Amino acid sequence: MSQDPWLQNYDATCRLAQEIAENIHERNRQQRTGGNPAKINMTLRASLQKLKQNIAQLKEGVLRASSSRRIMQSEADRRQNLIDDLLTREKQLNASFKGDITEPEPSRSTLMAEGGSRGAANPWLINETDETKGLSFGEIKQQQQRIIDAQDAGLDALAAVISRQKIMGQDIGNELDEQNEIIDDLAHLVDKTDDRIRNETRRVKLVETKSASCGMLVVIVLLLIAIVVIAVWPV
Repeated sequence: MSQDPWLQNYDATCRLAQEIAENIHERNRQQRTGGNPAKINMTLRASLQKLKQNIAQLKEGVLRASSSRRIMQSEADRRQNLIDDLLTREKQLNASFKGDITEPEPSRSTLMAEGGSRGAANPWLINETDETKGLSFGEIKQQQQRIIDAQDAGLDALAAVISRQKIMGQDIGNELDEQNEIIDDLAHLVDKTDDRIRNETRRVKLVETKSASCGMLVVIVLLLIAIVVIAVWPV
């Protein structure tokens, strides 16, 4: 598993700062012994400029990773603390280079304290959290990878839940469409039934009218028959 590029750049920047400290110590030694430190001063100026650029890149990397949520906020804060330590170290190295303060001899044992299997620890690492205290960068990387894997698993579970919810929503939408079709069919049947009722009502009224007319005709015929019978009946 490859190491996080930001942590690789941070390790390289720490090594560069340590190298600058060693070169300043060597420059001061040459000055004390009457040597010519011109060449090493040129190297120191270039190295200090490179250190400044590396710190700026580290700061930009933290801002980019934090804004895109590639790292947790706690990790972003931890990395910002590391950058602040580097900025303080850069100021000390610049002051020492200009002769404002005396730079003590750097201790290589600090860099090698963790041993080869665990990697070199940063000699200026302060304000660490209890979770990362005593860990090498490789172990911190593994810890962060486990956190990222857990986050990925949580995101996968959330995506599965959202997928199920989406399928349920689609099924509900399809069922609603079917219910709307049934309601439309019922409304159509109700309209047809209402038309048939109106038609039958008109027919009943017509039959009632015809029945009344026939009754009147029967009465008139009976009256005529009665009149004829009375007229021809012998007195």
